Amino acid sequence: MEHPVVVGTDGSTPSLQAIDLAADEAARHGVPLRVVFASLWERYESVVPDIREDKRPPLEVLAETIAASGAERAGRRQPDLKVTGRVLADEPATALQEESHEAFAVVTGSRGRGGITSLLLGSVSLAVAARATCPVIVVHGDEKTWDDSSRPVVLGVSELAEGQAATEFAFREAAARHSPLLAVRAWRCPVYETQGHLGHGSVALHEEKAATVLTDVLHEPHRAHPGVEVRHRVAEGPAHHVLMGASAEAGLVVLGAPRRRGRAGLQLGRVTHALLHHATCPVAVVPERH
Repeated sequence: MEHPVVVGTDGSTPSLQAIDLAADEAARHGVPLRVVFASLWERYESVVPDIREDKRPPLEVLAETIAASGAERAGRRQPDLKVTGRVLADEPATALQEESHEAFAVVTGSRGRGGITSLLLGSVSLAVAARATCPVIVVHGDEKTWDDSSRPVVLGVSELAEGQAATEFAFREAAARHSPLLAVRAWRCPVYETQGHLGHGSVALHEEKAATVLTDVLHEPHRAHPGVEVRHRVAEGPAHHVLMGASAEAGLVVLGAPRRRGRAGLQLGRVTHALLHHATCPVAVVPERH
């Protein structure tokens, strides 16, 4: 059974953008699309007056309408795509997290209908990105940004053992999009103290080490995807600043997110938080099991 791309919708503008991107993503990879509306409407039905002749709860009808209209929108965008709509009686973040166990990827908008406009990222998107077991794509920017194949897929490269799933995902995305892959590694030159004076380590040495990490991380995945044009970039500075700069030219940014057993809370580092909140293109967060 093919795992579908799953997209959450609540009828808001960001969620409609998420449906568009999710439909393209599913068609690109040849997998089905599942449009999901999640709400605990049955908890509140008793306070809503029933004015329908068929006596069905109004919020149930609304939930089905939102899911069906989202599926219809995806079908219009990608006519050959197999699309289904589902209504789930659960909190949106919990529902999408559960859906991630058997999904190719989960796609969310940056904010939902109930989001506070002053917030840069909605709580549902943040929670799903932090806890899902499959890649999560949070939609930022507009269609002109994420539908332009000339814009590279940007991969934030950590250490060899920490980002294998993200690296493979980035190569698959670049191949499916017919886009180049831009692999980015940030490096810093630490300050040290000697004989009462502050100094710096060898700039050339740290830059060379960063370049070596890129070469090592990309070698095997590139052999598996020889048709992908790969570009390397090493840059001095904090990783979140370096990747934010690279994201301005990207169609998609891909980041690995370690999932360490026994740890509670949102397992997202500073770099991922920064990109999820401030990027101007979609950001894919790929879980890395340790």
